[in-house]
Amino acid sequence: MGKASRTKQDTSRRERIAAQRAAARRREQRRRILIASTAIVAVVAVVVVLVVIKTTSKNGTVAQAGNGPTGAALTSLTNQVTGVPASVLGQVGGGSIGGGGFSKVSGPPLTAGGKPEMLYIGAEYCPYCAAERWAMIVALSRFGTFSGLTTTHSSSSDAYANTPTWTFYGSSYSSKYVAFSSVEETKNYRQGNSTSQNVQYVPLQTPTAEQQALITKYDPGTGGQGGSIPFIDIGNKYVEIGNLQPFGPQDLQGKTWSQVAAAMNQPSSAIAKGVDGSANYLTAALCKLTGNQPASACTPAVKALEAKL
Repeated sequence: MGKASRTKQDTSRRERIAAQRAAARRREQRRRILIASTAIVAVVAVVVVLVVIKTTSKNGTVAQAGNGPTGAALTSLTNQVTGVPASVLGQVGGGSIGGGGFSKVSGPPLTAGGKPEMLYIGAEYCPYCAAERWAMIVALSRFGTFSGLTTTHSSSSDAYANTPTWTFYGSSYSSKYVAFSSVEETKNYRQGNSTSQNVQYVPLQTPTAEQQALITKYDPGTGGQGGSIPFIDIGNKYVEIGNLQPFGPQDLQGKTWSQVAAAMNQPSSAIAKGVDGSANYLTAALCKLTGNQPASACTPAVKALEAKL
């Protein structure tokens, strides 16, 4: 074989080897890309699983997100809502509230510890209770002090979904003038993952026999076990069922807790006219039972509303 032939064969062999090496490198690159892609997919899958686990309760119910501020932000919000200035409340007066809403009732005085008692029956899922709690907190804070208040929202599957609010569950109230009892009958989500009306809200608290007797008497509903909520009995002299019209959860739709609290301190705002106006009527009913004590709560603006009850 001549020299030229050997040279040609050597060149051809080197080209084949080079081509094989290039092909091997490409295969290795594809393998590495596949491994990296698989790893990314695995990481994403793990993250998705963790998110699902975090947002799902132990009983398989999807938890409600965005229950409001905590920590220092909650403390600041609580101070803002429980400390609406008397000057603001005086400017609001009856606000947008038409003057009705309370029913006069007669019966043995509702008291606790020798003080007139305000009884609230509601539920965390209830959007109308959600609206009413803002007013109740403002009114009762004029007579005493709350502790342990936390924020929540109404049901995500009911009317006026996710209305920002508070819950009385886990809180306490102290006052030298009035007593306050609250019953949050259910949580704000249903058992299981279904939104079917046949799936019940998760139970939380149950009225006592005495409390249930008041509901049955003043708010029997169609089945005799209670009708609309919120149900508020003030000393067994005034009963409020639902919101004081026209205020309601529709006024709080799309608002954050901070936005509601800020608006409550602006007398000209629609929210102040609804929340603070309702609070002033609740205050007036309580002042009727305390002999207009304390004077810091039973202001001239409040006394003017007493005549309308």
